[in-house]
Amino acid sequence: MKILITGANGLLGYKLVQLLSKQPTIQTIATGRRMISDLPANVGFSELDITDSLQTEIIISQLKPDVIINSAAMTQVDQCETDRDACWKANVTGIENLIAACAKTHAHLVHISTDFIFDGSHGPLDEMAIPNPVNFYGESKLAGERALQQSSISWAILRTVLVYGVTPDMSRSNIVLWVKKSLEDGKVIHVVNDQWRTPTLAEDLAMGCFLAATKKAKGIYNISGEEVMTPYDIAIQTADFFTLNKSLIQATDSSRFKQPAVRPAKTGFIIAKAKIELGYQPHSFKEGLALMTSQL
Repeated sequence: MKILITGANGLLGYKLVQLLSKQPTIQTIATGRRMISDLPANVGFSELDITDSLQTEIIISQLKPDVIINSAAMTQVDQCETDRDACWKANVTGIENLIAACAKTHAHLVHISTDFIFDGSHGPLDEMAIPNPVNFYGESKLAGERALQQSSISWAILRTVLVYGVTPDMSRSNIVLWVKKSLEDGKVIHVVNDQWRTPTLAEDLAMGCFLAATKKAKGIYNISGEEVMTPYDIAIQTADFFTLNKSLIQATDSSRFKQPAVRPAKTGFIIAKAKIELGYQPHSFKEGLALMTSQL
């Protein structure tokens, strides 16, 4: 099976490359807007900007993958709110271009979506929950989902929540790394305790993608951790795990932060469908922290 990964420069893309490169029956092609250093020897690379329709059509037609895993996206929630054109181009136009390419090559498309398509009025949520985004990032990701659902191609949508993990060259931080670094530097941090999520280890999300890709699963699947936690809970557990000073962590509510984009209050996912149909089994949060430690 030949699997092409878009957005291979990112956290999920990196974990997918590492996972797929160890599978003897899979030929892996990593793609991104720039060259990726230290690719495994058995992984190919092709430059690809999915917002470029012609380039996307040419590259997909030449490589003819059996499955495409689309991990390319604009995920900076506040930046999406203030630069809506760039957000739409990355999260909607990009998926439309992939759909057009898949229609010609008959590739199966596994697309990554988000809990931010929901309004946060309740949670955790199953795959039948009704989307109602409260920010532009969520609107763009929902529009990408709908483009896929209305297409004639073979597809799966994997929705995820608050992904954390480590890569050798972290161009962007995540909540665990931010808490760890802040406390190591002796900084007081204010962390919200009125939002709820099911944080997702990047390796688990990559495994969910692998399972969906190799099974050519169809439909919507929730892929996340199982533990419903507030960011404050995450910060306290991170401090305890790394034996850092948790008195530096101050609980606050989301009204303290004046951010361009509204965040949904309560999301998190019920993952029973993925466990039953895909065989997905996530790590616990503490297991995730232990795996990160081995990589730092």
